[in-house]
Amino acid sequence: MEKADITAELVAELIAAQFPEWAGLHVKPVDLDGWDNTTFRLGPAMLVRLPSADGYAAQVDKEQRWLPVLAPQLPLPIPVPLGRGEPSARFPRPWSVYRWLDGEVLTSERVHDAVTLASDLGGFLAALYGCAPEGPAPGAHSFSRGGPVATWDDEVRSRLEALHGIIDTAAARDVWETALSARSEAPSVWVHGDITGANLLVRAGRLAAVLDFGCCAYGDPACDLAIAWTFLEGEARSTFKRTVPVEPSAWARGRGWALWKALNHCAADQEDPAWAEHIRRRVGWRLLPGDVIAALIADHEQSV
Repeated sequence: MEKADITAELVAELIAAQFPEWAGLHVKPVDLDGWDNTTFRLGPAMLVRLPSADGYAAQVDKEQRWLPVLAPQLPLPIPVPLGRGEPSARFPRPWSVYRWLDGEVLTSERVHDAVTLASDLGGFLAALYGCAPEGPAPGAHSFSRGGPVATWDDEVRSRLEALHGIIDTAAARDVWETALSARSEAPSVWVHGDITGANLLVRAGRLAAVLDFGCCAYGDPACDLAIAWTFLEGEARSTFKRTVPVEPSAWARGRGWALWKALNHCAADQEDPAWAEHIRRRVGWRLLPGDVIAALIADHEQSV
């Protein structure tokens, strides 16, 4: 079943069949839908998330198992599952019902003080990295988040070749090589895996909730650091770096994660600029990919 086939009518049927106590509640698409999952609001206080493809189905049981464990240990609300939908003839994958969290998706216009936002987010990650017990190791379920950034080595090198003459590929390659060589002896921690504007809710200008733990794992937190360059700048970036409790080499690997993402966005820009801009806004980047790469290069050069 394709993402386009997952409709409000289908969700209403699934709810009526498996959760009759919620049958009749209004079902409507959310304003900003995700990529891994298709999400609908269910009545005034719940939402339904359905994997958009088979590759995302393993995230359902992971979130069902671990989000209730993590939630009490964190300083901000996260999605808490209220029910697990079973695969059926109408929809072939498991799916989840969650409580609704109030707030607006993070954008620069909704932030009153970027430094405070950076501090709030850093504090949340500090709490997440201290959560117990140990969870699942990185793998296909987390799309390698929490694992080695070297997973994307072939893709990054291919992008660098394709973007020669468009970006400073020599300097970007230095960022990547440093990320690959930045080894860590730090113990594994819980990682979110996809810290980006679309997964952060703000209310009255302050960080109010953190969404979408589908890529979470117990591993290297470097993958959570990319927002330092995709959204934050100046003192806000410095505050985030001071607040997040990771060892120094994690920032080099974090630059690698951010570079991988930025190169993919740059490649998309070359193929279809309008679509690339849509994706950039959808995933919650404040800065353009070229600006992100320039910031990564400058940050790298200051660190060596």
